Amino acid sequence: MKIRKAIIPVAGMGTRFLPATKAQPKEMLTLVDKPIIQYIVEEAVAAGIEEIVFVTSLGKRAIEDHFDRNFELEYRLREKKKKKELGQVLDVSDMAKFVYVRQRSPRGDGHAVLSARHVIGDEPCAVFFGDDVIDSKVPAIKQLMEVYERFQDPVTGLYRVPRSRVSAYGVADGIKVGERTWQLKGFVEKPAPSEAPSTLAHVGREIITKEIFDILERLRPDRSGEYRLAGAFAQFMRHRPMYGCEIEGTWYDCGNKLGFLTAQVAYGLRHPEVAKPFKKFLASVS
Repeated sequence: MKIRKAIIPVAGMGTRFLPATKAQPKEMLTLVDKPIIQYIVEEAVAAGIEEIVFVTSLGKRAIEDHFDRNFELEYRLREKKKKKELGQVLDVSDMAKFVYVRQRSPRGDGHAVLSARHVIGDEPCAVFFGDDVIDSKVPAIKQLMEVYERFQDPVTGLYRVPRSRVSAYGVADGIKVGERTWQLKGFVEKPAPSEAPSTLAHVGREIITKEIFDILERLRPDRSGEYRLAGAFAQFMRHRPMYGCEIEGTWYDCGNKLGFLTAQVAYGLRHPEVAKPFKKFLASVS
């Protein structure tokens, strides 16, 4: 079955970026002049996804406004004959069909995903997490879709990192079954480099199926009282295989300050308006 829908949980409080996120969603922080969340939606649309379900919470209204029409702004841009800017604004709201579901309390990423089930139904769907921006020729989620089409089971995104950095991530344990494709046994959370089963870190891209939703509905909370998607995956893998796709591209972990700054530099260096003077500035600093 074709993947037509995607869930993007955006209910987190963004405490690692305070005070910037006190009054705005972390997903609305920009890489040059475009919010992080727009890069993620553009990836979904480029892969053929038609409907985006945002799982939101209190204080996330700016995301809804960003993907909605702004008739006053459009009028002003037309009046000033700013055709390029007008086109950019209209393109944002026309990219896909957007649905918003409220997560009333922070109960984990599994609970957030389950909150969107009534919109998804029994279809397989994509899941994106808003901290991860992936620059690739083939959209990262499309690469996962290709693995799903082969096996018809859930797929998670993987990215190879230096062994010295594995302790910062959930690391995949599995058997290679194809080019960049792994049948997973499980994940080891933040292992010591000497104990890591691989150097394949989990990235916030998933293809999930009806069976994952079914498990989430009966899943018990973890020690912190939250319902984790990882817990549903672990239960699924006790009975059926799940797969990992090693993503080709460049992953920017914008959920931490260093990753966010790295992404700023990378996207700034190819922005048509600022690339040349920005490169000159960076050379002068270094």
